[in-house]
Amino acid sequence: MGETIIKVLVAKPGLDGHDRGAKIVARSLREAGMDVIYTGIRQTPDMIVSAAIDEDVDVIGLSILSGAHLELFKQILDSLSEQNRDDILIVAGGIIPEEDRIMLKEMGVAHIFGPGTPTKEIALFIKNACNNLKN
Repeated sequence: MGETIIKVLVAKPGLDGHDRGAKIVARSLREAGMDVIYTGIRQTPDMIVSAAIDEDVDVIGLSILSGAHLELFKQILDSLSEQNRDDILIVAGGIIPEEDRIMLKEMGVAHIFGPGTPTKEIALFIKNACNNLKN
């Protein structure tokens, strides 16, 4: 039997219109063998959660540069919890101050990748985290 393919939703919550990094990560995760859905820019928390549930993803990757990460990520995590989908791994990337990273991890974000993180490192983290969740 082959390895289960990890399904990832990459999303840009809020009004942030810069998506080059998200597209690079999405392409890299595809090249690493994952099934990736990229939802595009300016997604609301409800749109992201709805797409994640509809697509039955294992992981949501949130990319944000706008500074609205605490509010938007909380809405996403709360909505997933309301839908009984706390099993979806949440990772984030973008410009997020260190003090906010602590709060985001306490909220349930598994890992935060800063600008310049090698894409192979992101793929490896996701693969390891998903394998640990399944075991």
